[in-house]
Amino acid sequence: MPLDPVIQAMLEQMQLMGGRALSELDPVQARAQSEALARFAPPPPPVAAVEDLAAAGLPARLYRPLGGPERPPLIVYFHGGGWVIGSVQGADATCRSLANAAGCAVLSVGYRLAPEHRFPAAVEDAQAATAWAAANAADLRCAPSRLAVAGDSAGGNLAAVVAILARDAGGPALAGQLLVYPATDMRGDYPSIRENGESLLLSRADMAWFGANYLRTDADRDDPRASPMLAASHAELPPAVIVTAEYDPLRDEGAAYAEKLRAAGVAVDLRQTPGMVHGFWSLAPFVPAAAAALADTARAFGTALRGQP
Repeated sequence: MPLDPVIQAMLEQMQLMGGRALSELDPVQARAQSEALARFAPPPPPVAAVEDLAAAGLPARLYRPLGGPERPPLIVYFHGGGWVIGSVQGADATCRSLANAAGCAVLSVGYRLAPEHRFPAAVEDAQAATAWAAANAADLRCAPSRLAVAGDSAGGNLAAVVAILARDAGGPALAGQLLVYPATDMRGDYPSIRENGESLLLSRADMAWFGANYLRTDADRDDPRASPMLAASHAELPPAVIVTAEYDPLRDEGAAYAEKLRAAGVAVDLRQTPGMVHGFWSLAPFVPAAAAALADTARAFGTALRGQP
C-alpha cells in the first residue's frame, strides 16, 4: 500500500528543515540531533508507576502498566539506534505504550554505545541485564516465570541474541521475544535494502555507518552475536513476535529470521506492517496508524505472556 500519508508529510517536513543524514555526522552529533528531534514529541502517556534504577550496573527504567495485574510479566526492553545512538529516555514513550497495551511491566535498559564501546559490549550488557531481571523479578513485583525480551532495530538484534545466549547457557528461561524491525544479518544484501535504501529514516549509507561504528572488523559480521541469523541452531528458542515495515531496508531480513525460527520449530507471529517505515514505533506519538499497530502488537504479546486465550 502507499506510504502512510502522515509519515509522508513528516518526511517532507524533515527535508524542508534540512536535517542531515546520520552518515554525514559523527556519533556525538548524531546523538545531539536525535535528542533535538525528541523535543518535538507530545507528553508521553501516563503509566501506573515509573522507577529509575540500576540493572547489573546499567541505567534502567521500570514501567508498571495502568490497570495491570499485581505481579505482571516483565519485558526487558532494548532501545534502537544502531548501537550508536538512543537511550532510555529516548525510548520512554515507546516503553510506556508497550507497558499499558501489553499489561506488562517493562524494564528499559541503557546499554553501552559504540564506538566508545564496540561489539560485543552491547551484547554483554543486554545479557547481564536480562540475567539481573530474572534474579530480581520477584523483588520488582513481577512474575519471574513470565520474563521476556524485546527491542526495536538494534535493540531487536540484541533481544534476538540474548534469547539464543540464554538458551545456550541454560537460562534465564524466557517466555517470549518481541523483535521490532530487527537487524538479524549484518552480512546481508536483501531485496528490501535495495528497494528502500534511500529512506530518510534509515538508508543504506546509515546502515553502513552504524556497522562501521559498532563492529571491530568486518569479520564480526559473521559472529552470531552480531548476526543472529547465523546461530548454529534456532531450535528451542522462546516464541517470537516479529514486526516488519513495508518501506524498511530491514524488512526482508526480519521476515527471513521469522522463517528461520519457524523451520526450527519455534512459534512465530510475523506482523508485516503495510505503509510503515523503519522506526515507526518511535513515530507513534505523531502517527495514528503507527500507534494503532504498536498497541495491537503489544496487546497480542502481553496476552501470550499472561497465558490467556
